[in-house]
Amino acid sequence: MLELARKSDSVELKLTVPATDHRAAIAELGLDPLEAQIRQVFFFDTPDLDLNAVGVVARARRIQGRAGDTVVKLRPIDPEGLPAELRHSPNVVVEVDAMPGGFVCSATLKAKADAPSVRDAALGKRAIKKLFAKEQRTFFAAHAPEGLSLDDLSILGPIFVLKLNFRPKEFERRMVAELWFYPDGSRILELSTKCTAGDAFQVAAEARSFLTSKGVNLNGRQETKTKAALTFFSKQLRAAATP
Repeated sequence: MLELARKSDSVELKLTVPATDHRAAIAELGLDPLEAQIRQVFFFDTPDLDLNAVGVVARARRIQGRAGDTVVKLRPIDPEGLPAELRHSPNVVVEVDAMPGGFVCSATLKAKADAPSVRDAALGKRAIKKLFAKEQRTFFAAHAPEGLSLDDLSILGPIFVLKLNFRPKEFERRMVAELWFYPDGSRILELSTKCTAGDAFQVAAEARSFLTSKGVNLNGRQETKTKAALTFFSKQLRAAATP
């Protein structure tokens, strides 16, 4: 992980809180849902998740009170394997995501997108490819399965999300809480903080100590928000296509 982190722009430490502990964790951390930002997240893939199978994620977000965005992400990657032009693009972030039991390095190419355009695409009133910038479309074409275009993809979503930035006095670092609500009533609560490669182990130790002091369970099964969303909606799409 350290080797990848040294080649990356940042490290994001993540923890999925078990569903049975959500209420207690929110209360102990002093999180106020009314201060959270509302987001709506859409993923794009085939019903069989052909993009996900090759490590490509295509996503669009609508965000309360500000411009949304689109993302094309590739993972896992070795930063040294990225073309120099892409690696030095101001729109690309190379980051290591680390959580209990594992880590992955990804390259994320982001662009702005206005909320009405994302909604129109979700409603089938706008071509999916028009949501993405030229640089993103080129990145997508280079890594997606041959013959699969953005407009061939299905819409997986939306997912309703509450995001809250907070800075605990006892930790003195910016943290993020994201609560993802899935249509079947399930939820994922993820806590995260970012740091540099050189600070990763120190910050991880401090975060662990802080969360433990608040009674947050660090030993629950770790779930990624994206994987849960893709799995849920792909099942729906396949079921709808079955005669």
